Order: sequence, then C-alpha cells, then structure tokens
Amino acid sequence: MKGGRRKHTADFKAKVALAALKGDQPVADLGARFGVHPNQIHKWRKQLMDAASAVFASAAGDRDRGQEAVISELYEKIGQLTVERDFLSGRSGR
Repeated sequence: MKGGRRKHTADFKAKVALAALKGDQPVADLGARFGVHPNQIHKWRKQLMDAASAVFASAAGDRDRGQEAVISELYEKIGQLTVERDFLSGRSGR
C-alpha cells in the first residue's frame, strides 16, 4: 500500500478525464494506466462534463459579473459614508 494521499494536478485530472470521455478504453484500463482508481476517474469525468459549458460561456457574462462586484462594493462604500456622516452630524449639534 502506498503511503499517504496523492495530490493530482489539474492538468493530470483533465488528461485522465478526457481519456475517459473518448471511450476507446475501459475505465479499468485507464485506472491501471494512470495509477488512479476507476471511481476517481468517473468523478473527474463527471466534473469535466458538468463544467464544460463554462468553457464556452461568453466573455460578456464574465464582464457583467465583474461589474456587479464593483457596483456592490460601491454601494457598501456609500452606506459606510452615510453612516459616518450621520454620526458626525449628530455629534456637532445639527
């Protein structure tokens, strides 16, 4: 038995998952070839299939998410400044 858990790189996982998606070899053979349990190969294959649509997502969608983050940050700053202004105006006797 090998000692400890092995950590595989994302490149290795993608390579194994793509080989499993090809379907030209049984998963058991791939497991023996790459030294990974077949159940793990099935998990990586499923993860690849679930995340494949993200590869083709439009850049506009990414840009919109970035703008939403900036807008929410600005709203937080506005709220903070409003609270500070109200606190300081209350102390000055207005």
